[in-house]
Amino acid sequence: MKVLVVGGGGREHAIIRKIKENPTVEQIFALPGNGGIAADATCVGIAATDVPAIVAFAKEQQVDYVVVAPDDPLVLGCVDALSAEGFPCFGPNAAAAAIEGSKVFSKNLMKKYGIPTAAYEVFTEEAAAVEYLKTAPMPTVIKADGLALGKGVIIAQNFEEAAEAVHSMMSDKVFGKSGDQIVIEEFLTGPEVSVLAFTDGITVKPMVSSMDHKRAGDNDTGLNTGGMGTVAPNPYYTDAIAKECMETIFLPTMNAMNAEGRTFKGCLYFGLMLTPNGPKVIEYNCRFGDPETQVVLPLLESDLLTIMQAVTSQTLSETEVKFADKHACCVIMASKGYPTKYDKGFEITIPEEIAKNVFVAGAAIKDGKLVTSGGRVLGATAIADTLGDAIKDAYGLVEKIHFDNAYYRHDIGARAMQAAGEEK
Repeated sequence: MKVLVVGGGGREHAIIRKIKENPTVEQIFALPGNGGIAADATCVGIAATDVPAIVAFAKEQQVDYVVVAPDDPLVLGCVDALSAEGFPCFGPNAAAAAIEGSKVFSKNLMKKYGIPTAAYEVFTEEAAAVEYLKTAPMPTVIKADGLALGKGVIIAQNFEEAAEAVHSMMSDKVFGKSGDQIVIEEFLTGPEVSVLAFTDGITVKPMVSSMDHKRAGDNDTGLNTGGMGTVAPNPYYTDAIAKECMETIFLPTMNAMNAEGRTFKGCLYFGLMLTPNGPKVIEYNCRFGDPETQVVLPLLESDLLTIMQAVTSQTLSETEVKFADKHACCVIMASKGYPTKYDKGFEITIPEEIAKNVFVAGAAIKDGKLVTSGGRVLGATAIADTLGDAIKDAYGLVEKIHFDNAYYRHDIGARAMQAAGEEK
């Protein structure tokens, strides 16, 4: 069986590693892949957003199954284009991907169907937004409507910061057309939880929960990033909360999308806040999270490709989705200066005996050597019986990996340890 995976980051590396476990898989193509993924798949230099070229390649190679992993190609209709040519795919079509592609759409969906989320207002003009901010409670959250590489959200502490955020999005167009509309919403408090879920539009099967660490610096300081590390499961996410989320958020979301004629088939990501008033949705993503995937999939005991195919054929209810009763921790090693300016081209050394624990994101092959080519370079993931051991082992892996200008947080999992009552 030939499988094509669209994307080229750490998330895609984790997906490819798991798909490789299926004995029917003979070859995996990654478009575009990266220098690290090249050890596990055939990388082809076609951009994840070049939908016509992806379809042409799938035809040329006569692939049997396609996994479209990143948000951009999903929103652009990559699954629609491939499906039209007869290729079975994992991932939502463009109509369903709007749940991430438009914050305005997703917020309005939640309001219409009574799914708990933060109170909000939508604006298409800067003047009206600034006028509203004069009486809005602070802090407040300002979101660009469209995709912005995970960076289109600003938490403003006061009116000045909020007005500046609105101006940068709507007038300066720092996120391009994504800022043509904005959402201003109430600031929620409580522990954050990420829950990825397989859904075929009939059944929802959540994966193990996780906790992301977005800020660049220790103790949650510095700029927001794409994620500096994760742990799973999230100790704040109890069985009782999981049951409540299934009844008030997960199933209602699937049903709402069906009612709108936008049946969602793929991985639906729920970004949740466990507020004093119960769980609420902060955001939806239309795909696997990054770096959540790097701790969630290593804990998956069932066959990933089989599950994906069941989502495509809408037979998920008959398919086992089982996770190990263990803990995982992923520490992201980034280039110093990320998420702003950083140097590239430094050789990466990963000892062979730990390579299976490393998911490569921003790296390329140059003169036969693996070198840094991005902000988030790789993730080192460890699995253990306890959270404390998983964290300790992940940092043990980090110590064995080397590249110049390497940077990482030293406190991934610390909050989770406190919540779990474990001593660090």
